[in-house]
Amino acid sequence: MAMSPELALHAAVLAHLGADAALAALIGDPPRIHDEPPAERIYPLVLIGRTETRPWGGLEGEGVEQAVTLTCLSRFDGLEEIKAIVAALRARLHGADLSLEGHRLVNLRVTYCDMFRAPDWRPALGVVRLRAVTEPA
Repeated sequence: MAMSPELALHAAVLAHLGADAALAALIGDPPRIHDEPPAERIYPLVLIGRTETRPWGGLEGEGVEQAVTLTCLSRFDGLEEIKAIVAALRARLHGADLSLEGHRLVNLRVTYCDMFRAPDWRPALGVVRLRAVTEPA
């Protein structure tokens, strides 16, 4: 059975971010990138979260547009660390040419970034939203 476009993109994003030395310098080596928050959290970290999917190209099965949300968490005093992590994610992902199993990436764009404090002022949060368009290989 072929890998779904959602899972293929997820795996490619994880591999691409995990290979980035600049990101590793900010969030640990190997980079702390998870799809579920670990029971024992070590900050800073990045979570691959919500993914929205819709058909692209007019016909069902022709292509898929995905909106993927990455959430960054930091316990650093101030927003400098979260801003640096968001900038590194944007630089690494915007326009990246990822290799997806069973699918071809048409384009990948960072469409939104936000950096802010949680209501209790801890942790600092960053949100990076990606738009990816894929089609069957």
